[in-house]
Amino acid sequence: MIAKTLSLPSFSLRHLYVWRRNSLVWRKLAIPSMLGNLADPLIYMLGLGYGLGAMLSEVGGMSYIAFLATGVVCSSTMMSASFEAMYSGFSRMHVQKTWDAIMNAPVTLDDVVLGEAVWAASKSFLSGMAVLLVAWALGLVHSAHALWAIPVVFLTGLAFAGMGLVMTALSPSYDFFMYYFTLVITPMMLVCGVFFPVSQLPGPLQAVTQVLPLTHAVELVRPLMSGAVPADIPLHLAVLAAYAVVSLYLALVLTRRRLLK
Repeated sequence: MIAKTLSLPSFSLRHLYVWRRNSLVWRKLAIPSMLGNLADPLIYMLGLGYGLGAMLSEVGGMSYIAFLATGVVCSSTMMSASFEAMYSGFSRMHVQKTWDAIMNAPVTLDDVVLGEAVWAASKSFLSGMAVLLVAWALGLVHSAHALWAIPVVFLTGLAFAGMGLVMTALSPSYDFFMYYFTLVITPMMLVCGVFFPVSQLPGPLQAVTQVLPLTHAVELVRPLMSGAVPADIPLHLAVLAAYAVVSLYLALVLTRRRLLK
């Protein structure tokens, strides 16, 4: 049993049926869902960007609202992927027993977990792109380099989707997710360069931020949206990919242990 739980994933294209099933359900509530996902990041971007930005000349060589917009693209992706993988994923796994129903078809648990991760990443991708489009409409995107942010946003969503599914596999109830948001997601949003440069933090805390996935997403997206080429591109991509792969495997192991008893 332990060997089966820890075995390497066996994925197939059948995970796309899980993705399609979730997308068909989401279409019924697509407009209110997107408005809900956009409300928070736009309030941060416009409220703080224009309000606090009026008191600041430049931050990181750009206007504060432009600086903030680049960070909000990444934080919005993080939040959307996390909410979808945890709250919606937990509903389908534990409350509605949708995963059990799907596995009555020729679809394995491995494909269900992968389908959930890809779906959460896809939904968060829409959130990140919506913020990016708003930033472009406001004249805050200065180069076609911003197009390279598109795959970065999806990879970021995949990394946080995997982490969210780990929490889903461990969670006994919805209330459990508040620990993750309070102790992980919120601190990460505050220290990873979304609202102010990481260089403003104390040295030890700067070192901590370098192992957090949101920092690497911001370090890629911010230069691209301002028309520059990011430094250390392979490092940033490798960290995000490592979070996506490791968290997805861990989520699969924990879900096998929970459901395949």
